[in-house]
Amino acid sequence: MLSAGLVLSACGSAAEDSGSDSSGPWSFVDGSGETVKLDEIPKRIIAHAGEAAALMSFGIRPVGIYGDESVKTDPNLKDLDLDGIEILGEEWGVIDVEKAAELDPDLIVADWWPAEKAHGGFEEGVEEKSLKLAELAPVVGATQGESILSLAQGYEKLAESLGADVDDPELAADKNAFEEALSRFKEVVASKPELTVLAVSPSDDLLYVANPEYAPELLDFQEWGLKVINPDSPDKGFPYWENLSWENADKYQPDLLMIDSRQFDSTLAQAEKHPTWQTIRAAKADAIIQWPAFWLHTYGDYAQALEILADDLEKADENIGD
Repeated sequence: MLSAGLVLSACGSAAEDSGSDSSGPWSFVDGSGETVKLDEIPKRIIAHAGEAAALMSFGIRPVGIYGDESVKTDPNLKDLDLDGIEILGEEWGVIDVEKAAELDPDLIVADWWPAEKAHGGFEEGVEEKSLKLAELAPVVGATQGESILSLAQGYEKLAESLGADVDDPELAADKNAFEEALSRFKEVVASKPELTVLAVSPSDDLLYVANPEYAPELLDFQEWGLKVINPDSPDKGFPYWENLSWENADKYQPDLLMIDSRQFDSTLAQAEKHPTWQTIRAAKADAIIQWPAFWLHTYGDYAQALEILADDLEKADENIGD
């Protein structure tokens, strides 16, 4: 068992010294709409990868983290100091619950996914024994849905409820960097009013076309003026995507393709195995960029992502697709 509980690391102080009444009571409105109440402020937190990064941006270190890939490659975690934090899983749907129990958690933090009506790590398809993590402590999280901004704000509220100083100068700097990056992103988008974009995730069997309604960063991009194509026929059971056979890969003809960045190289390689990939004019023109799909949780990361996207969009040609 780790001896260190939840720590507010920004100033080297423990949660009890943060200015909050650490004796509780404590409550938080979860993304599901339910209010979770505890007699005391939680101090031993297990968090999913991106959610852990969000908490750590406010100086809160979980005692344990579970993720969907290696912490060395996870975009949320690869650059963070994870020393002293127990890694409970590095594969989607697989969590070492026995090791988690040894950490004696009093809170689990994971995004709420409205389409699946489940928190991250507790969706349909995960290992049955991994679901037992929810028996160790209450599960709370912000909603993966409307906007990355609302997601980040949700974790700011959670961090504040746990005793974090949300007025820390480093956090203010991240927010300022985000505002500057957003301003440039909007300027670039406005300079290319006819540019159309399609977000996809290729696989061996299908070309998955992202549905912005269930991808908060894509909703943000649309809100800020970028013409991200909405697919006609999202899957009814899993509406994050429209599933196209490779024979129908050319159904949409955008000026620019955005490929899921989480496994960009491998998924692009899978797409290139299919001759019909080249029937998408953007693919043939190599008009392909990375889409920061479903992982952003912090102002700092969002600022960097928007800067990269602005660079990519500046180079884009509005006359490739339809």
